[in-house]
Amino acid sequence: MLRNCFIKSRRSLATAAFKEQLLPKKYGGRYTVTLIPGDGIGQEITSSVRKIFSSENIPIDFEEIDAENNVSKAVESLKRNKVGLKGIWHTSADQSGHGSLNVALRKELDVYANVALFKSFDGVKTKIPNVDLVIIRENTEGEYSGLEHESVPGVVESLRIVTRAKSERVARFAFDFAVKNNRKSVTAVHKANIMKLGDGLFKNTVAEVGAAEYPEIESKSIIVDNASMQAVAKPHQFDILVTPNMYGAILGNIGSALVGSPGLVPGANFGREYAVFEPGSRHVGLDIGGKDIANPTAMILSSALMLRHLGLNEYADRISRATREVIAEGKKTTRDIGGSSKTSEFTEAIIEKLKTY
Repeated sequence: MLRNCFIKSRRSLATAAFKEQLLPKKYGGRYTVTLIPGDGIGQEITSSVRKIFSSENIPIDFEEIDAENNVSKAVESLKRNKVGLKGIWHTSADQSGHGSLNVALRKELDVYANVALFKSFDGVKTKIPNVDLVIIRENTEGEYSGLEHESVPGVVESLRIVTRAKSERVARFAFDFAVKNNRKSVTAVHKANIMKLGDGLFKNTVAEVGAAEYPEIESKSIIVDNASMQAVAKPHQFDILVTPNMYGAILGNIGSALVGSPGLVPGANFGREYAVFEPGSRHVGLDIGGKDIANPTAMILSSALMLRHLGLNEYADRISRATREVIAEGKKTTRDIGGSSKTSEFTEAIIEKLKTY
């Protein structure tokens, strides 16, 4: 009993200190937040957020950064402001293109924990109703580290690094998230039956952190291919999935299909000093950019997560409620979820809904 009280006390103190580190300074009662629209549909969906924030008189000033494939500008702004709202940068599969700017940003800021929320919407028809799943993925090592080279012509070596330290901190983040959000279980996703050292280290570290520090949260594990099948067939068995980098990307796309669209998934990235909020399903939407047909819900709800992070809970609750109610009514929804409205029309519908509260 005393040990559990000590763990909870230490946990609450650590959480308070962590939160203080991540919050930007307030000037004149207002926060300055870095805004990075990104590529594809980025300008349109961040414009939706701007319009909603303006209509609600939310005390946020955006410092918009046009990175132009230059991560350093975005990093400089984020280091100054501590909190950012971001669209997705496009990464070409062409070998002559640049590496992932998204990965570079996360590594530079060490925002190691990506959180994506997959929750069903009233008014969106899906095969499986009432999905409520969280995927927390390690953001800074593993397959997406970009450590690869051609050792001899025709032979490419890609290094997949897994460390105890980084596995431990993302595991602790996942269990902390479970405690704060009344979640009951954390399941580590792995392929330790084949990659016994790397994935074995990740799997075992998650189990050790859970057993030692979070006895009230059920700790489980599952092989990634089975996790993919189970997520499609019986997603309700999962509460929080904590994963290495690439497994989280794959399962996140499955989660997007479960709830009806990648345009419905909010997300965030957290580190020791910085927090960057972005859609949880990382689709750029190059093919529909500039056509005023994108679904801005993921960005709007990501901005609501940002507001909660800043302690502006009332604004966050109003925006989340209005967005979900407009979708449930089905009169002004975008084509990806069965409607025919434009991005701008959907946004105006949310603004009008907010006026009724």
